Formats: sequence, structure tokens, C-alpha cells
Amino acid sequence: MKKTLQNILKFLSAASLLIMLLLVVWQVFTRYILNNPSTWSEELVGFLFAWSTLFGASLIVSERGHMNIPVLMDTKEPATQKKAAIFSEIMILLFSLSVLTYGGIRITNLALNQMTSSLGIPIGWFYIPLPITGIINTIFCILNIKSISRGEVEFFKAKNASEASNKQANNASEVAKFDEPNDLAELIEEDVTLEELSEETVPVEDRLASENKTEASVKTETSGEVIKQTFESDLGNKGDK
Repeated sequence: MKKTLQNILKFLSAASLLIMLLLVVWQVFTRYILNNPSTWSEELVGFLFAWSTLFGASLIVSERGHMNIPVLMDTKEPATQKKAAIFSEIMILLFSLSVLTYGGIRITNLALNQMTSSLGIPIGWFYIPLPITGIINTIFCILNIKSISRGEVEFFKAKNASEASNKQANNASEVAKFDEPNDLAELIEEDVTLEELSEETVPVEDRLASENKTEASVKTETSGEVIKQTFESDLGNKGDK
């Protein structure tokens, strides 16, 4: 269910941005080429911008990726971090129910009798995504709380704020290395750690340099053994004489 909702939100966000781009291009064309600016496209772009923001925000809720200050909690015990994460999800859930869902339904009903100036469509139609995203956010928050309570989300205690920041940066850099989400999903299923991942993703230049150093050290040791054997042989010959 969560994956299905995420795919729907991704499609709606991308579709909103694409339509916005086309409308902006059309508006520029009518203004500077036809000398007859399009008013309805400017109005529709404003509503689509709000839609894309709501859809994107709901998608981030599903990933627990909204802006936060992790260094304040990462230095605490894992049990404390778990409680704080659940509390954060509850706050988002309450906001989604009260402001987005309940408030969105009320403002939609109130605005159904008001018409847009250029499109001539009831403004309430453009407010419908408010309660919809509120309900979706509520579902995501419930699913997130369940995953946190079951221990599916891992927490670690950092020694200090610097270690916590470095850990977050390393996690972000490792995830950013993958172009396809399936690659990361396969690693998660195989329980590959970040340390193992770092070893596997060493740049080619570094690996070649390391191999060259190893080869050079082997050659040096071999040359030393040959010189030693030659020296001992010479000493033996002199002794016989």
C-alpha cells in the first residue's frame, strides 16, 4: 500500500511540474511573440505549484525525510531516539488530520461558490488536494509509527555532534551513489553494511594505486632475497678458497 501511494504521488508531482513548464512556455510565447498575454495559464500555474508542493510534501512524509536537526537526538540513547521519532510522527499526524484534512474540507466547501477570475471554475475544486494529501499523510504516519515500533528503523548513539553529522553525511553519500532505486533495495535485502559498501565502491584509480604499491613491495622483497642469496654464495666460495 505504501509503495503504491508513493508511486501515485511521484506521478502526480512530476505531471504537475511538466504541465507547469508547458504553461509557462505558452505564457511567454503569447506575451512576447503574439503580444496577447494568456491570463488563464498564469492562474493555473499558481494552483499547480501548490499541488506539486502538497504532493511532494506527502512523499517526503512517507520517507521520513522532512527537515530536522538530527545532531540533537543522535547523541541520545536509541530508546530515547525511538520515542522522539514516534512523537514526531504523532505531531505530523495531528497536523494532517486537523489542518489539512478537516481544514481542507471546510475551506473547499466554502470556496465552491467562488469562481476563479480567468478560468471561470469554482476555486473549491483547486482546494481538493488539501484533504486528499491530509488523508495520505495520516496513512503514512500510521505506517511509519508501526515500522518504528517494530524495530524496522535502526537508531544509533553517536559520541558527539561531529560523529552524528559525519554519520548522516556518509549515509547520504552512499545512497546518492545509486542511479536506480532497485540497486539500493537489493543491497538492503542482502544486509550489506556501509563499511562493506565503501570497500566495494573504492575508485578505480585508488585500487590501481594500491595494487601498484603492493606489486612494488613484492618486487623489492624479491630483489632483497636475491641479493642476500648472492652475498651468502660469495661468502661461501671465499670460505672454500
